[in-house]
Amino acid sequence: MAIVANTFLRYDAAGLRESLADIIYDVSPEETPFLSAAGRGSAKQTTEEWQTDVLASADTSNAQLEGDDVTSYSAITASVRVGNITQISRKVFLISDTEEVLDKAGRRSEMAYQIPRRGLELRRDLEAIIFQNQIGVAGDSTTAREIASLGATVKSHDSVGAGGTSPTWTSGVPNDARGDGTQRAFTETILKAVVSLMWTGGANLRSLFVGPFNKQAVSNFSGVVTRNFDMSNVDPSPSAVIAAIDVYVSDFGTLKVIPSRYQRERDAWFLDFEFLEVLFLRPFQTVKLAKTGDAEKRMLIAEWTLKVKNEAALGLAADLNTS
Repeated sequence: MAIVANTFLRYDAAGLRESLADIIYDVSPEETPFLSAAGRGSAKQTTEEWQTDVLASADTSNAQLEGDDVTSYSAITASVRVGNITQISRKVFLISDTEEVLDKAGRRSEMAYQIPRRGLELRRDLEAIIFQNQIGVAGDSTTAREIASLGATVKSHDSVGAGGTSPTWTSGVPNDARGDGTQRAFTETILKAVVSLMWTGGANLRSLFVGPFNKQAVSNFSGVVTRNFDMSNVDPSPSAVIAAIDVYVSDFGTLKVIPSRYQRERDAWFLDFEFLEVLFLRPFQTVKLAKTGDAEKRMLIAEWTLKVKNEAALGLAADLNTS
């Protein structure tokens, strides 16, 4: 077929209006399951401290003579003073005054659009930092303060690969990073070993945080209770069968399995949020910075720290395969 001569085509026309949808589509994940589940408190100093204690082991030889007099006394072990450092995290951006007044698709104000987005990014930063292998840094005039993250804090109940090492801090702010070992497949045997270790040490089983690859590995464990999801509240049809699990039942308690996008894939975290809290010296806030030109400056900032009330309440299966 051929076009008739002098047919006026779209390609020849001028003055055509654009067709741009008045909405912006974004699939970036926004959920931060750790921050959502952890308690929230206030900090008063850049170093926050608290105390931990432990009962003496059971004494199976505790048998005394009738009428015996007391001539010696057991030594009292002092509580342990531990803590963490507050870290300053921020997002900054600059928008020209011209850009702010232009007619835009998907938003009327660039400033009003960008502020909540930077806030979501800041929350995701905090979530990811918490799961790192980062020691506490007190900081100085040239070094930023840093929190001690979970990787440098949990040491009592962990399972590591060949060559892996646990943090060895004893009091104060955790200042010894975990040593990564040879990676291995996440098996139910590893999970059960950590669960048994935690229960023997007095911890309660609550949540298991895993990355996407190891979430699928857990889905094949025999301890899965059910693969059924109750749809009765949203759909009158029978429950749907899905290829994922949310609960693992062990010999010593039930774990809610939670996939996490922001933790290291090589780690599987056994968490009890009764012993976890995020403290804020300065809560999330938007600060208008001084105007020095033809633009508006904004800073979203928070000063915060992680409070692990007692690291023996948590557990870790480390050095897992990631693919």
